[in-house]
Amino acid sequence: MYRDVWKGDDSLKKITNISIIGLGAIGGSYAERLYQNNNVNLTVVADRSRIEKYNTNKLTVNGKPCDLKFIQPDSDEAPADLVLIAVKYNNLSQAVDAIRKRVGPDTVIMSLMNGIDSEEIIGEAFGMEKLLYSSCVGIDALREGNNIRYTSFGKLHFGERENKLHTERVERVKVLLDESGIPYHIPENMIKALWWKYMVNVGLNQVSAVLGAPFRVFNTVQEIRELVDAAMKEVIDVSIKAGINLEEESMKEVHKLVDTLSAEGKTSMLQDIEAGRKTEVEMFSGVLRKIGRKYGVPTPVNDTLYRMIRTLEQME
Repeated sequence: MYRDVWKGDDSLKKITNISIIGLGAIGGSYAERLYQNNNVNLTVVADRSRIEKYNTNKLTVNGKPCDLKFIQPDSDEAPADLVLIAVKYNNLSQAVDAIRKRVGPDTVIMSLMNGIDSEEIIGEAFGMEKLLYSSCVGIDALREGNNIRYTSFGKLHFGERENKLHTERVERVKVLLDESGIPYHIPENMIKALWWKYMVNVGLNQVSAVLGAPFRVFNTVQEIRELVDAAMKEVIDVSIKAGINLEEESMKEVHKLVDTLSAEGKTSMLQDIEAGRKTEVEMFSGVLRKIGRKYGVPTPVNDTLYRMIRTLEQME
């Protein structure tokens, strides 16, 4: 594990060469912020067909067009200082293969994906020592075609597993985020922070997908809040057995978070259902059910949500 602690001198090497893969609502929003940073050389890794589509119909974020630079996976450009992965869960293995030439000896990799196991999957391919943990909290981005809109960008929670002292690479990313206007938070216990965001997604994403509910419904209907809490409570129960130890009190923060989001905004899973795309249910209740079985913790609410969402995926 990379544990060199930054000594606070002026020799900190800045992150300037960045690659991102995945231009969905999250990836596109982060790409636009980095694109606006004149000190950054940003490249988007994509296959030829996607590049042709984006060159024909450019990505726009909150009405601003982004003239992004695209490269194919076999490009011979120098490895990146930082690689951001923002693909859907079912595309992760393809993304890992696509970024291999972007990863060098000193490259830092961060996953902007949901869930609690993408870092482990990426780490198996490149080594956990290259990973910084991260999660996007409070962003309400919606994507329609190549147009992305958000009213709240939220914050990027990131860091090493533990962040009592900041390592050099955490400080390097921090400088980059400051320059790029990307709000962030560095939790002391990053694994617990990942599980908290996972709990949010297990509750909000899945319930919204099943009920077709935008965020305003969560603020006005008590019964949907109770269903979200029931799904999240199972995450808490599993987390305790797994030694993560989320607290029930932390569920209140989820409802406070929803209050900050656009009333007509929708979770990424609801957007997937409406667009007829495969969802990330395997990453949410799918993973929770497996861990629950491992520790002997029943997950009846998530068992039901899993079956309902898998059914919705297969309906015409």
